[in-house]
Amino acid sequence: MPISFKLRILGMFMLMLCALYPAQLYAQKEDALVLYREHRYKESARVCLNEINRTPQNIDSYVVLTWALLADGQYQQAADWIAKGRIISQYDPRLIESHAQAFYHLGKNEESLRLFEDYIAYAPNGSKLNNVYYHIGELYLRMGKYRHADIAFSTAVRLDRLNSLWWTRLAYSRELAKEYRTALEAYSTALKLNKNSVDAQKGYGRVLHRF
Repeated sequence: MPISFKLRILGMFMLMLCALYPAQLYAQKEDALVLYREHRYKESARVCLNEINRTPQNIDSYVVLTWALLADGQYQQAADWIAKGRIISQYDPRLIESHAQAFYHLGKNEESLRLFEDYIAYAPNGSKLNNVYYHIGELYLRMGKYRHADIAFSTAVRLDRLNSLWWTRLAYSRELAKEYRTALEAYSTALKLNKNSVDAQKGYGRVLHRF
């Protein structure tokens, strides 16, 4: 068989593939999730927007899009797209958690807290549970509810015992609640995990002078 004829057949075959599986072939070229994991957030968002334009009901595209927008600091835009995604899948825990994150950064404390609590309800074993409890602790600190913050941070460090920042924030919530003994214990744990933590060093010194 002549080589030119073989090339013609191969070309026709590739055209048929493009016609039958355009989305799959495009995905092989640009994967939004891979771009997101490589911290190429604007590129990831662009790919997701193209995917949504082609398949508006693809909830995964909304999820990765909002992750990329949040990571890029586009909080209001993320909130707007999350709202659109939740029209398609209102109770998707990934969108609920992203919605809570967007509102957290926009300073909408009550709305953020409610959505973080919704995430816990819909995904009690979710992969982001420890981070959710950390943010709930931060929200309670903003609201001046220090004992509530203590409970949230305590849960966060129980789920991730090696996070020195979270131990420092737990200690700080206890310090503000005037629970100085347990605050000192938490600051001490934070310093064992990261002896160079300036916030933990200062907090430990402040509380130590309370005794």
